[in-house]
Amino acid sequence: MFVLRHIPSRPTSPVALTIGNFDGVHVGHEAMIARVIERARQAQLASCVMTFEPHPREFFAPNDAPTRLTSLREKLERFAVLGVDHVLVCRFDRAFAQITAGDFIERILVGALDARYVLVGDDFRFGARRAGDFQMLRSASSQFGFELERMDSVEIDGVRVSSTLIRQQLAEGDLRGAAQLLGRPYSISGRVVRGDGIGRRLGFPTANVAMHHNRAPLMGIFAAELVGIDSAPLPGAASLGVRPTVKGQGAAPVLEIHLFDFDRDIYGRRVQVRFLHKLRDEEKYSDLRALAAAIADDVADARAYFGLDHRSGLRTASRGPSTTSKARFNRV
Repeated sequence: MFVLRHIPSRPTSPVALTIGNFDGVHVGHEAMIARVIERARQAQLASCVMTFEPHPREFFAPNDAPTRLTSLREKLERFAVLGVDHVLVCRFDRAFAQITAGDFIERILVGALDARYVLVGDDFRFGARRAGDFQMLRSASSQFGFELERMDSVEIDGVRVSSTLIRQQLAEGDLRGAAQLLGRPYSISGRVVRGDGIGRRLGFPTANVAMHHNRAPLMGIFAAELVGIDSAPLPGAASLGVRPTVKGQGAAPVLEIHLFDFDRDIYGRRVQVRFLHKLRDEEKYSDLRALAAAIADDVADARAYFGLDHRSGLRTASRGPSTTSKARFNRV
C-alpha cells in the first residue's frame, strides 16, 4: 500500500476514490472500501482512500473532540489489511480548512488525483464551512467526467453503524456490541515499553503498551489477548487506566497486560491488545496488599473467561464466564 502524506501536484495514476475520517474503520467503512476496491478492479484503476490528520473536530475544537478509536497508524494498518492500493493523508490545518468546495473538486479530486470514480457516504460534506454536498459533486461529475456514487449507512439489527455509537459502547463496557459494529474486537496497538515494575513486585508482571491516542475510549480491567508475539493470541488480564492506588491525581492512562504463564522479554515488540470482556472499573485501594489481592481476583476472572484452569493453565471450557466465577462477574 502506497501512503502519500501531502496532496500531489499531479496524479500518478487514475483512481477510484472514497473520502472520510474512517475512525475505527468499522463495518460501514469496510463496506465503502470494499465497494471502491471492487469498482477499481472493474475499471482497472488504483483504489484510493482519502483521510484527514488530525480529525477536523480536533482542529476546530480540540477540547471537545471525540476520543479516537484508532490512531493514524492503526487506521493505515487496517486499510492495508483490506487491500487498499493508495492512501492520501491530508494534513487538516488552517490552509486546508479554507479550501472552497469548488477548489476541492477541481484542484484535488480532478487535478491532483485524477479520480475517475468517487464514492461518498450519505452524510458527506466538504470544503470550507462544509459548503459542498452530494448535489455539488453530481454537477461536477458531469463537468469533469467522473463516476459518482453514494452509499447509504450500514445498519445492523436496525441500528446505524457509527463511530459515535462504538465510542459510547466502549465507554459503557459493551465490548460485544462494539465488536459487532467494528466487525472485530476493539484493540489498541503499540510497542512494549518499560514500566515502573510495580506489577512484577506484586507478583503479576505486565507488558506495558505505549498508546498513541488523544484519549482512551475505554477504561477499566479486561480479559484480553495480546497479538504479535506468537502465531496464536496470548490470553491475559489487561488494565487501562490511571492506576489511582500508585499514581496521583491527573496521571496519564497506562495500558498494561498480564499474560498467563508467560515469562519472556518482549520489550520493543509492536503488539496489539484485543479487549474481549470488561471485568470491572478501575478502583483505588488502601495499600499495595489490597491492590495485589484485587489483581489476583482479576486474573482468576480472566482465566475463567478464557476457560483456563487456574493451576495448570490448560483450557477447560469454551470462552466466557465459568459457573465458579459467576459471582465475580455479577459484581461488576
